[in-house]
Amino acid sequence: MALGPDRYASRADTAVFVACLALSLVALALPAGLREPIAGALRRTVLAPLLAVQRSTVKAVAARERLSAVRAERDSLAIETTFLPEIRAENARLRDLLGLSGRLGHGFVTAEVLHQAGIADGLTLVLSAGRNAGVEPFSPVLAARGLLGVLQSVDARTSVALAWSHPDFRASAMVEGTAIYGIVRARRGEASGELMELIGVPFRQQLLPGMRVVTSGLGGVFPRGIPLGTVQGILDEEAGWERTYLLRPAVHPAEAAHVIVLSPARASDTLRTAFGLADSLALPRDSVPARPSRRPTAVREPGRP
Repeated sequence: MALGPDRYASRADTAVFVACLALSLVALALPAGLREPIAGALRRTVLAPLLAVQRSTVKAVAARERLSAVRAERDSLAIETTFLPEIRAENARLRDLLGLSGRLGHGFVTAEVLHQAGIADGLTLVLSAGRNAGVEPFSPVLAARGLLGVLQSVDARTSVALAWSHPDFRASAMVEGTAIYGIVRARRGEASGELMELIGVPFRQQLLPGMRVVTSGLGGVFPRGIPLGTVQGILDEEAGWERTYLLRPAVHPAEAAHVIVLSPARASDTLRTAFGLADSLALPRDSVPARPSRRPTAVREPGRP
């Protein structure tokens, strides 16, 4: 029976293995003085390629580890860079809210705005405080810079707030430092939910851009002195007996993560000191200016019918 090439190869491998084993036993039996020079000579000649491959393998493993560390640092830096502005803004809002809480002193409950997904986002807000925390319906909801909304419904542990951007929201307002009163609502139309409108301002009264509008305390829902927004300009020049002004809100519902809910015991207390408003907000409620007794006459240019 003829032997195949595999059979010859296996015999050669066996012979090499037996020879290596014999040399190993001989090397172990040699004295230490002879064994070390022979081992060094083998490393410099026969084993040199194997040692070079081993060194390359060690370097490749170390390079892969360094690459993984660099990638991890890069990813961490990218994540930190991405969220750092948001974290700073959130910290600034929390510091402002803590400052407002310290100035209020009493008569409020802090709550967190819970995440919600739906068509009501920006119009209603779900809060983490409920009846067990002492909040009640129609309690004002404040952010660090002004009014955010009013509680619509209250459960045992949560509550739903109607944000000022809701079409049904209304607040009696006055202009800081004046006796001009009106009603604030969300602007209707293309910019609805982004800006406010101050309606009901007497035609003879004119407001300048930058004037601050706050709650007037009329109606018994919102106490006097909560900032609502600042005047941006007139929205309607000729609307009967009244003017409508455009307001930039003091706080946007999308920016609120933590809020303050005023308790009913706080409803009659002024908030002008907490928000740093003028003392002129202490005007008596009967100082609302009377509306003009007649409609202003339109001025016509010469030569026009």
